[in-house]
This record gives sequence, structure tokens and C-alpha cells, in this order.
Amino acid sequence: MRCSHGIAVALAATLAAPAVGVAQDASRKVAGGGIQAAGWMGKIDAREAQGGAKLEDAKLATMGDGLHVTTGPAVVYWNPANTASGNYTVEATFTEREFMALNDHAHPYGIVIGGNKMGTDEQSYLYCAAYGNGNFIVRGFGPAPFQLNGGRQGQVSEAVNKATAKGQPVTQKIALKVSADKVECIINDKVAGTFAKTDVIGTGKLTSTDGIYGLRFGHNTDAHVAGLKVTKN
Repeated sequence: MRCSHGIAVALAATLAAPAVGVAQDASRKVAGGGIQAAGWMGKIDAREAQGGAKLEDAKLATMGDGLHVTTGPAVVYWNPANTASGNYTVEATFTEREFMALNDHAHPYGIVIGGNKMGTDEQSYLYCAAYGNGNFIVRGFGPAPFQLNGGRQGQVSEAVNKATAKGQPVTQKIALKVSADKVECIINDKVAGTFAKTDVIGTGKLTSTDGIYGLRFGHNTDAHVAGLKVTKN
């Protein structure tokens, strides 16, 4: 009986213990945060705002010919002048100079398309993002979140570059290509995932793949963005 009691006490203590991993991965506040790039706007995820985070807790700034993002809460950034319609490809190159510099596991960053009602509680958009551990995720808001591949951490793809170790650099060229009947997530010039337009547009998803394009960053992530552009297919 003493053994059973001891097991029960140990189990109770384990269940009562704080979730250390979750606490360590809470969204940080970036010093000197806010948007420091002319024409750009942003909105943090609703769950981040509900937890008390603010857009100013993340940072978007110009750096050289590109942009640099440091988060903070998970966020979407866009410039209202950047729109795409019909058949097109939006791409940019993302570089984590120090993989997992601000977190204890990989977090994603990538391209946003199909943005509508941006900045409101009804905003909708789709994004393809890469993790420096070799995973990618295709996910959207319509305005509730919906995911098109894998679980919460996406899925592994040979297209995605992997950092050799924590603190080492890793670069991903990420694109979303919209065609007449499909949307492709292309990473480092290889197709990581292909999705029918009917899986992307509809109730609870996008209203259209036409709209604003921009950037999506998970929380506690730091990366440089270069060559953001749209081309017609």
C-alpha cells in the first residue's frame, strides 16, 4: 500500500507541476519594437492579443535593401500597396542568422497571399512558412485558423533547408504560386506542397486568392527578408 500511495503522490505532484516548457516559450517583448518601415502595417494573432501582447512587442524594420523582423508575438505584416491577382507567384528569401536565437524550438516564417479585410477581426489570408528544422506549414485565417498540411508543426519536406545546429545560419527561399486550379508552396525552388483551389477558397477559408501579399512570422523569431516580389505566371 505504501508503494501505491507513493506512486499516487508522485503522480499528483507531476500533474500539479508548472508547464515549464510552455512558460519558457511565452511570447517575449522586443525592445524598441513597432513598425519602422514606411507604408507597412501589421496585426498580431488574436490569441496573442487576448494574452495582453501588442503589435509594438514585435519589430519590423528596413535593413539594407530588405526588411528585418524580430518577434515577439506571432504577427502578419503587409503593405497595402502590395497586391496580386489572377495567376501569380509571390516570393522572398528569409535568413535566420542564428537558428532558434530567441526560442527553444523552431518557429516558422514565410509568405502571405490572398489578404482581405487586413487589420480587422475579419481578416483572411493564406501563408506558406518554413522552419529551420526542415519542416514547412501551409495555414490560413478565414478568419478562424485553418491548416492544409501536417499538424501544428507542419510536416517535414526535403525542400526545406535545415540549420546544422542552434545558433547557426539557415536560409529559405519561399514562394506561393497561384494557378487557375491550384496553389503551390515552393521552398528553395522545389514544390513542398500542392493544394487545390477548392481546398483554399470557401466557407471558413479565403474569399479569394486575389488580395494583399506580405509576411508571416511565428512568435519569438528573428530573420532577415530580402527580394520580396510578385511576378505574373
